[in-house]
Amino acid sequence: MFTGIIEGMGTIDAIQASGRGRRLGVTADFDLLHSRVGDSIAVNGACLTAVEIGLRRLMADVSPETLDRTTFGKAKVGERVNLERALRLSDRLDGHLVSGHIDGIGTIEQKKTAGNAVIVIIKVPDSLSRYMIQKGSVAVDGISLTINKCSAGSFEVSIIPHTSGLTTIGFKAAGSPVNIETDMIGKYVERFLMPHHQPREPETTTGLDMQFLARSGFL
Repeated sequence: MFTGIIEGMGTIDAIQASGRGRRLGVTADFDLLHSRVGDSIAVNGACLTAVEIGLRRLMADVSPETLDRTTFGKAKVGERVNLERALRLSDRLDGHLVSGHIDGIGTIEQKKTAGNAVIVIIKVPDSLSRYMIQKGSVAVDGISLTINKCSAGSFEVSIIPHTSGLTTIGFKAAGSPVNIETDMIGKYVERFLMPHHQPREPETTTGLDMQFLARSGFL
């Protein structure tokens, strides 16, 4: 589990084939102190398991499912990525609950300055925007952000200077793909309510009617 509060950035330094998946090498800009093999680390919002780890470098396997769902399918050596290590129960929850399980890919449609912030409009499939609400939370490349506005197929967020300088959202241009994880609470609510929206079988009429009388020989 993560919070969407990025610790820092890193650089993809190796991409190796691994069956139908890949093995990713990332050099972090900060020390990965107290991290061990088997730990979960969010790379651009995707939860990956460290299979090798050093003071500032990690290797992680990327499954075919993750390649299909995320921007890692087209990742390149030298690409900058956001990094966050897993949440500890003693930590403050400064962002929102982020699972690291990416729902799909969005595309930055527009960036514009508004005061000290940058407004970013991101295009997403309708299957993702259905889980978004105004002033709700969303993770973009692992960054916990508040939704200013949303509609079918897109949403808008504000990026403050601190977030812009610490994460990849600061330099990604219009047309750039980004990993999207919607708020898990909305997905759970939908799942809980789903049985109540299933079409019901027509109820069998058991009362006295003309058909019953005809079948019984009274007519």
